[in-house]
Amino acid sequence: MSVEFEPLVAGVGDRLWQRREALVTAESCTGGWVAKVCTDRPGSSGWFERGFVTYSNEAKQELLGVSAATLENRGAVSEATVREMVAGALRHSHAHWGLAISGIAGPGGATPDKPVGTVWFAWAGPHDWLSTRRFRFDGDRDAVRRQAVETALEVLLERLRVAP
Repeated sequence: MSVEFEPLVAGVGDRLWQRREALVTAESCTGGWVAKVCTDRPGSSGWFERGFVTYSNEAKQELLGVSAATLENRGAVSEATVREMVAGALRHSHAHWGLAISGIAGPGGATPDKPVGTVWFAWAGPHDWLSTRRFRFDGDRDAVRRQAVETALEVLLERLRVAP
């Protein structure tokens, strides 16, 4: 496991294990990187349920149920899309907690209102908890993706620390 993510994954995994709950991921720009660092940890099968890598719009629609209208009107990198991604991941899994990521890692794909480094996140959990946030990360493709993985895990861990 990447040393930089180890404390975050340990924290997430330990809390999920203690709660007897599981995580599902729905990733676009990170290409399954969150799922990879989670499953690098021995024993993760006890708390990591599954991951969806839905890089294309078609995959988002077919595997997660993201609506064509959302993708057409809001784009793949939007709050509406990550909300539908996390809802679909939870619906198509046995997990209690979910996270979704969609962004523009670059170097191409940017627009004036969505520059490279724009990443939308959604986290969901028990008791109808849902949180969405947009971040703007600096750096090259690898740096944007790395920061997205770190942010996804940090926010989830923060919530697991205070969740009922």
